[in-house]
Amino acid sequence: MRIRIAHDTVYRYEIAPKGVIQTLRLTPRNHEGQYVAQWRIDVSADCMLNQLEDAFGNVTHSFTADGPFNELVVHVEGIVETQDTNGVVRGAVERFPPSMFLRETDLTRLDPAISQFAQSARSASGPDTLALMHDMLERLHREIVFDTDPTHTATTAAEAFALKRGVCQDITHIFIAVVRSLEIPARYVGGYFRRADGVVDQEAGHAWAEVHIPDLGWVAFDPTNGICTTDAHVRVAIGLDYLGAAPVRGTRYGGTSETLAVKVHVDQASRQIQS
Repeated sequence: MRIRIAHDTVYRYEIAPKGVIQTLRLTPRNHEGQYVAQWRIDVSADCMLNQLEDAFGNVTHSFTADGPFNELVVHVEGIVETQDTNGVVRGAVERFPPSMFLRETDLTRLDPAISQFAQSARSASGPDTLALMHDMLERLHREIVFDTDPTHTATTAAEAFALKRGVCQDITHIFIAVVRSLEIPARYVGGYFRRADGVVDQEAGHAWAEVHIPDLGWVAFDPTNGICTTDAHVRVAIGLDYLGAAPVRGTRYGGTSETLAVKVHVDQASRQIQS
């Protein structure tokens, strides 16, 4: 599939800041099943983008923009060619052994309810790890409702599991917490998803998890949609949780009343983006 992506992150300030520093994880890399045909990043402020790689091998860009300004726009646009690999991830940059992704974080911390869910799934599925992952994928998709209202950026896996609802990053944090509780490596993935229902304008990017399966390696599971990843997924960044793969993180000097608006457009390249 040939997927076109346009992603705008817009900051507005009631009182202009003296300056901002931002780090972007908004650039996908090539690997088996994914080829970046076109990609560019534009920033509305007069600044220089510095390209680096973080510890996980994600492509990052950082910039410092001097104010004053009342609006700052980060625009990303590109085309990525994808193929369905049945969720198996090969050819990606791997900086750490799989055991690194057993590490617990504040957002993926285990609690008794998640632990009980994990043990119940293991008892029902038997010893096969891949069968266990598919069973947990189906259960979480059935039991956790996608809902943008009750959650926020810092919602933990335990909080979202108790609510039985959340956005894709929350559901992914739950899935990761469950998997790690069973001593199976799992990591967070941020990217984009072309929806099958024809909706092309979205309020944010997408999130899913990758699990290290014996004899297969890393396999990607999308608990929000209850599927392994397909050629509709564009993989951008990985981390232990959302904070390690966040598309935009930074700080400002001065200024007040910052608001953030995000607009994402994901569609097949054969269709024209409406301005």
